Amino acid sequence: MANIILFDAEVRTHLLPLTFARPVADLRVGILTIREKWERHLGMPASFLTQDYLQGLFPLQSGKVNLLINGSILPTEEFVKLIRQLSPGQACLKDGELLAACLDEESVISFKNDADLGKFELINPGAISLLKINRPADIFAINGEAIQQDFRLLTAGRKSAPLSATNTLIGPQENLFIEEGARIEACILNVENGPIYLGKDAVVLEGSMIRGPFGANEKSVVKMGAKIYGATTLGPSVKVGGEINNVVFQANSNKGHDGFLGNAVIGEWCNIGADTNASNLKNDYSDIKVWSYAAERRVASGRQFHGLIMGDHSKAGINTMFNTGTVVGFSANVFGADFPPVFIPSFSWGGAEKMTSYRVDKAMLTADRMMQRRDRSLSEDDKAIFEHIFEQSKHLREKNK
Repeated sequence: MANIILFDAEVRTHLLPLTFARPVADLRVGILTIREKWERHLGMPASFLTQDYLQGLFPLQSGKVNLLINGSILPTEEFVKLIRQLSPGQACLKDGELLAACLDEESVISFKNDADLGKFELINPGAISLLKINRPADIFAINGEAIQQDFRLLTAGRKSAPLSATNTLIGPQENLFIEEGARIEACILNVENGPIYLGKDAVVLEGSMIRGPFGANEKSVVKMGAKIYGATTLGPSVKVGGEINNVVFQANSNKGHDGFLGNAVIGEWCNIGADTNASNLKNDYSDIKVWSYAAERRVASGRQFHGLIMGDHSKAGINTMFNTGTVVGFSANVFGADFPPVFIPSFSWGGAEKMTSYRVDKAMLTADRMMQRRDRSLSEDDKAIFEHIFEQSKHLREKNK
């Protein structure tokens, strides 16, 4: 039996700040993370070949036969078929980028050290189409398609729990799936344009209106009267309210009150204060520029709709106004009147008037307090990640003073 290893390709830098504290394949796109998708498609556990400072939390596990897969690629029927056909010593490239390889244990160590593919038989994948993330915006852009795929994967051959008569369902019953323990009453669900999936012990409170495609993972909560448009995903233990349109919440984050968020990706352990609004469209309808960590400047996104990108452990105070295409780094604390900068480096503290550096010890204390509300705590590996990102992002804070 083969072993799956999901590796970080060069695209990892382009996916910052979302990949500061996780491998690329630990990102959620659709209902599941990329890792969870591969594990279900191939029927075996996966580990990560990622940055050294992340390997404590995401250890590499190798075996006699290893399927090395680019962590930015989502499994599709066509690509999974190609993966299954790989033999030891073969590698598959497209346009110079490694898609996958089949390696023995010694070759995994060699690849980790120098990524040398010269020893392998190179396989041409032909005209295969890939579902892939290259920028944070790709996560919300392909989220509808990814939800559809995950819905079929999670519900095939299974029967949904019943929908209470207090709710109104618009569209075919087969486009709704309710896991055991999920609760929903007095809500309007529209599944005409895509499915709605409610995970185990998820809660949708009264008066909420949801249009598919939509996925709510285990223990997520939709607050009363929420207005949610597809394609939106709530990761495990996410709480949301207000108006949301095409947003992916990774996990354990809160946007529990009124305010608008659209075409956005929110990391893990984030909190967005009451009445916070984030623009996703410029007044002149022009192409939106967003911060690129690879270029260390704002670049054209090629998109007319692009909202907030927020890294893990970041917070926004009440009534915060985010401009179109704002990027917030890891563990930033944003508050105050007027629009804050469109790029906020990791460990920044403040808003439009002034930004200072957020002390790493205080940032870790805040993170631990929030995690304890979900019966978790900041581990030593977590603390090492905080300290690494603090040092790694120091030059950006100094540049933004």
